[in-house]
Amino acid sequence: MREWLEPEHVGRRREPVGTLRRAVPDDGFTCIDLDGDWEFQLRAHPEAAELTTWRTAQVPGCWTTEPSLWGEVADPPWYTNDQMPWPDLPPTPPTAHNPTGVYRRDVTVPADWAGQRVLLHVGAAESTLLVRVDGEPVGSSTDSHLAAEFDITPWAAPGATVQVELTVVKWSASTFVEDQDQWWHGGITRSVRLFTRPSLHLSDVRTVADADGRLSVDVRVGCDGGEGARRGYLPAGWRIDVRLGETALAFDAAAHQRDLDDERISLYRGRARFRGEFPGIATWTAENPVLHDVTVELRDADGTLVDSEVQRVGFRTVEVVGPDLLVNGRRIFVRGMNRHDRDPLTGRVVTTAQVREELLTLKRFGFNAVRTSHYPNDPTFYDLTDELGFYVVDEANIESHAWAHEICDDPAYLPAFTQRVARMVRRDRNHPSVIVWSLGNESDYGANHDAVAAWIRRDDPTRPVQYEGAIKDDWSAGFAASDIVCPMYAHLDQMVEHVTQHPPLRPVIQCEYSHAMGNSNGSLSDYWAAIESLPGLQGGFIWEFADHGILQREDDRLPAGRAGAGQFADGVPAAGFRWAHGGDFGDTPNDGAFCLDGVVLPDGTPKPAMYEHRELASPVRLSLEDGVLRVRNALDFSGLGHLRGQWVLESSDGTSLSAPADLPDLAAGCTAVVEVPAELAEAGAGERWLQLVVTQAEGTAWNPAGAEVSRPCVRLPDRARDVAEGTRSPVVVDATGALEFPGLARPELTLWRDPTDNDDIAGDGARWVAAGLRDAQPAVVAVEGSAVVSVLKTTAGEVRHTQALRWDERGLHCVDTVVLPDGLDDVPRVGVRVPLAGAAIGARWFGTGPWETYPDRCAAPVGWHELPVADLAVPYVRPQENGARTHVRELAVTTTAGVLRFSFDQPVTVTVHADAVVVDVAHRGLGSASCGPNALPPYRITTGTHTWSWSVEHEDRTDAPS
Repeated sequence: MREWLEPEHVGRRREPVGTLRRAVPDDGFTCIDLDGDWEFQLRAHPEAAELTTWRTAQVPGCWTTEPSLWGEVADPPWYTNDQMPWPDLPPTPPTAHNPTGVYRRDVTVPADWAGQRVLLHVGAAESTLLVRVDGEPVGSSTDSHLAAEFDITPWAAPGATVQVELTVVKWSASTFVEDQDQWWHGGITRSVRLFTRPSLHLSDVRTVADADGRLSVDVRVGCDGGEGARRGYLPAGWRIDVRLGETALAFDAAAHQRDLDDERISLYRGRARFRGEFPGIATWTAENPVLHDVTVELRDADGTLVDSEVQRVGFRTVEVVGPDLLVNGRRIFVRGMNRHDRDPLTGRVVTTAQVREELLTLKRFGFNAVRTSHYPNDPTFYDLTDELGFYVVDEANIESHAWAHEICDDPAYLPAFTQRVARMVRRDRNHPSVIVWSLGNESDYGANHDAVAAWIRRDDPTRPVQYEGAIKDDWSAGFAASDIVCPMYAHLDQMVEHVTQHPPLRPVIQCEYSHAMGNSNGSLSDYWAAIESLPGLQGGFIWEFADHGILQREDDRLPAGRAGAGQFADGVPAAGFRWAHGGDFGDTPNDGAFCLDGVVLPDGTPKPAMYEHRELASPVRLSLEDGVLRVRNALDFSGLGHLRGQWVLESSDGTSLSAPADLPDLAAGCTAVVEVPAELAEAGAGERWLQLVVTQAEGTAWNPAGAEVSRPCVRLPDRARDVAEGTRSPVVVDATGALEFPGLARPELTLWRDPTDNDDIAGDGARWVAAGLRDAQPAVVAVEGSAVVSVLKTTAGEVRHTQALRWDERGLHCVDTVVLPDGLDDVPRVGVRVPLAGAAIGARWFGTGPWETYPDRCAAPVGWHELPVADLAVPYVRPQENGARTHVRELAVTTTAGVLRFSFDQPVTVTVHADAVVVDVAHRGLGSASCGPNALPPYRITTGTHTWSWSVEHEDRTDAPS
C-alpha cells in the first residue's frame, strides 16, 4: 500500500483522538520517553532500498537542518510561500526524488506491562508516517502537526526487546494541503514515546465550564476487551468519581437514562455525565487566567483506583452576538499575533521552555491573543496559554495555497479536511484559552469547508468558527463557514467603511494584518485608533512573531544545525555565519526573503515594532484636553490595582523630574481626572512632555515586580525658554560652498534612503531609483553671501535647495528650503546629510525613543534618551533603512573629534550614523506594503516647498580617543 500517493488516505490503525494525554513521561512505569538518538537513513524515495550505512539522528529533529544526516541524498531547507516546490499536479508528489527518512531503535517493553495495551506515540512527523515493529507494518498517519498513536500490543510482548521503525516520507498527496508560508522540512518534529494503559480505562473527558459557574463533565470509558466489555458500560460495582477541587460533582442520572434509551452506551464506548454549579467562582480571562482542577477517577468494585485524570478548567463563556465577540458576556479587544513553530537551528523543533519564553515575550509587549498559524501546536502550548492568559484561535493544518481553487471542492480531499479539523477539536476542546476554531488558511472556499464547519458546530457549539476564505471576496457572505469577518491585510478605510456605512452583522477581527517584514508595521496606531473607537472592529493578528532566518555557515552554505548553538547574539550571527532565507540553500523555486517577516529577529530579539505595540496596548491611557488630565483603564476586565505609576516630566531645555503617581483603581474601561503634581506642573521650559511610567506592582508569571509595562505620555503646554542673546554674523563660505566649521562639513541635500522591504515589494524603491534619487548628487550653482544654492537633478526635474547660514548664540544656524517639482512626490525623505569630521560614538536626544521610530510608528515616549551610536541601528536581516528617531528637538552627538550639539526649531526626524547625521524635515512612513497597505497618505511626502531651521555648535573633547 503506497499511502503517500493517496489523497483519501489519512491514516491506518491510528488510535482515536481525545482530550487525555497518556504519553507523558512520569516515573517510567506507564510511559517511556523515546526521545534521543535513533539510527537513521535518508533515502531518495520511499521505495528505495536500504543503505549500507546507518547514521545517528536526534529525535525530535529535522534532517533538513542537519547536513551530517544527508549522505548521498542532500535535502536542505526549502522555502516557498504560495507555490509548491515542484510542478506536479495534485495529488501526485515527486517520485524519483522524495526524501524519506527511516528511523529505528530497539525498545525493551517493561515486564510489568503484562495484561495492558502497549501504545506508540509519535508527536509529529512531516508529512506521511509509516510505522513498523520488528519489520511488520503497524499503521500510518498524515497531518504533520498532530500526534499519531498506534496499538503495538501484538508486536510488543512484555519483557521483550523490539525494533521500532518510523519511516517519514517528505512529499505526499497530503503535502498539497500543507502548502504554508514557511520552510519545508522533513523529520520527526515532536516527541516519541511508548506508553501503556489498563484494559478498562478513561478514554476521554470533556469539560464545559461557563462564566455562570456551571460545570458539565462528560466521561467516556473505553474497554479493550475481556469480561468488562461484554457486560456493557461498567462491570458491577465499578464507578466513576468526578470532583472540582474537593467538591464532588453529581452524576447526571437523567442524561444516563437518555443514553440507555437511545442505545448510546455500547461495547464500543461507555459514557457518563456529571454536573455541578459553582456560583461566584473565579472566571478565566486572558487578563486573569484562573484555572481549577477537575479530577476524574475510575475505581473498581473494591474501590481501588484503576485510572485517573486531572483536567485544568477555566470558567468562561465565548459567543458572537451581532457585531461583537464576547468573553464572559463582555466585548474584548483582540491584540493578536500569528505564531509558527520555528527555530534558527532546529527548524520546526521547539522546546516547551522556548515556547514559554516566546509567550512571555508576547505578554510583556501587550499581546493577549495568538493564532496558531497555520496548524495545531503541541499540547503543551495550550497548557501555557491557559496558564499565562491568551485567547487562542486554534487553526487546522489545512492550506492548499498553490491549488486552492481545485482542492477545496475536491471530494478526494474531504477526508483530509475532516480528520484534520475533527482531531484538532477533539484534542483541544477543554482548553479555556481556545476561543475560536479556524478551518485553516488560504485554501479558497468550497464544499469541504462548509462540511467541516458544520461538523464543528455540531460537535462543539461552545465556540465560534472562522475562516478567512469564506469572506475574502465579500465581507457580507460566508456565514456557513465563518462567524467572524476575519480578512487579511484589509486597508483601514475598508474596515471603517464596513462598520460605518452598514450595520455590521459580525465582528471584524483581521486574521492577518500589519506585515512585519524588515523595518515595517507602519500605522499600527491608526488601526488601533479606529479599532478602539468604532463598534464592530475588535482587533487582529499581526503577521508574524519571528523572522524565519536559519543559521547558515558561510563557508559551505550549509545549515549550522544544533552545532550552531551560541553562534549569535542580539539578533546578529557570529563571524562565519549568517541568517539564510529562501534561495540561500539552492532551493529553487523559492520566495526569497519573504520569510523574514517577524516582530522579533531569528534569535528572538525584539524589533522596535514590538515596543510600538506595547505602548498602543498600554493598560493605562493618558489624555490632556482643555487643560484636564485624565487616566483611563484600557483593560477589558481588570482594575488597575496590580499596577504602579511614576510621573516623569522631561522638557527640551534639559529638565528631567519625577514624582510619585497614585493610580486610581479604576474598573475596566473607566476614566478619572487626575492632577499634574505641583512640582512638575510649572517645571521645565521649551517643549514639555509628561510621562506616566507604569510598572508591575507585584510579580506575575510573565513580569517580575517593578518591571516596566508601558510609558504613556502627553504634551504639556510649552513654556518660554531662556536663550542667551548673542551676536549674529554671516558665515563665510567659498565659491564652492565649502564651510569651515569644526567637527563637520557643510550639510547637503538628500532625498534618498535605502529602501525597506516594503518599499521594494511595493515598487517604490525601483521608482525612486528610476527617478535618479539614489545616484543624484547636489551641485552648488550659486553662493550668495552666506546662502548656498544647490540643485539635485532628477528625471522629474531639478530639486532646488537653498541653505541660508549665519552665526548666532547657538552656533551655526541653518535655514533650509527645498522645492520639490511637480511630478516628484512621494519621495523617501527631504533632509540634509551632515558629514562628521570624527567617528560618532554616542548620541543623546530629546524626542521619541529610546527605540527606533518613524513617522507612522512613533508611539514611543518623548523625552531625553541616550545610546551608543552602534545601538541606534537595528540589525534587520536584509540590510535596509533603519535607525531613525522622530520628533527630535535637541541632539548631542559625541564623536572622536568632539561633541556636536544640534537644536531644531521644529520637530525633525534624525538618523545618526558613524560618519554622518541626517536631519529630515519630512520622512516617508513605513507602511506594510510587503503584504498589506502601503504608507497611508498622511505619511507620504508631497511636492512643493519644505522649510526647516536648526543650529549646531561644536565642543572640543579633552578625552577624545586618538
